[in-house]
Amino acid sequence: MRALKALVARDLALAARVGGSGALSLVFFLMIVAVVPFALGPDLNLLSRIGPAILWLAAVLATLIGLDRLFQADEEDGSLDLMTGAPVPMELVVLAKVLAHWLTTGLPLALAAPLFGLLVALDGTAMGATSLTLLVGTPALTFIGAVGSALTASIRRGGLILAVLVLPLMIPTLIFGVSASEAALGGTVPFTTPLAILAALSLIAGVVGTLAAAAALRWSE
Repeated sequence: MRALKALVARDLALAARVGGSGALSLVFFLMIVAVVPFALGPDLNLLSRIGPAILWLAAVLATLIGLDRLFQADEEDGSLDLMTGAPVPMELVVLAKVLAHWLTTGLPLALAAPLFGLLVALDGTAMGATSLTLLVGTPALTFIGAVGSALTASIRRGGLILAVLVLPLMIPTLIFGVSASEAALGGTVPFTTPLAILAALSLIAGVVGTLAAAAALRWSE
């Protein structure tokens, strides 16, 4: 646990010192949510109906920002070699870096969702439901992205390859995230059903993603 806390604190300090991807993700999230209503027109009923889908799609795309540097920066300055040779399991290193990335990217997106929901005409119930689904579902996006980041860590400018690799794997999380948000507004399916599936996806992604990313980093060495 001491090593985990130290690695998380290190990545959080680096993110705060150099600006990090968290602020860029929030700005990108805001840009998508602000631009889409102009394309749809002044129909508030349509906008509020598809508002959760807009927020979730924006969150998926915003999560990709900075993922290509999750392990690549440490690969370039040699820190990854030191982490690999340390007595700490590589899975713990991956878990710490993913947790730090989620704290600076996924968590701010979930907390900002109610505010940005005003731009897509969401009511209070929809805002709360969407924020909760993002809080539960964004860890799955980060863990899935970590696998692609580990595979492309040694590739310069591998951001496009990373997006091609991980976006198809993020679709189930996107589907159940939007379904849970819409179920909170009424429907035949209870809100807790897709929310439970979304939580299960995050737990599965946490286990599989950590093991797969650690294996990819070992293989690249």
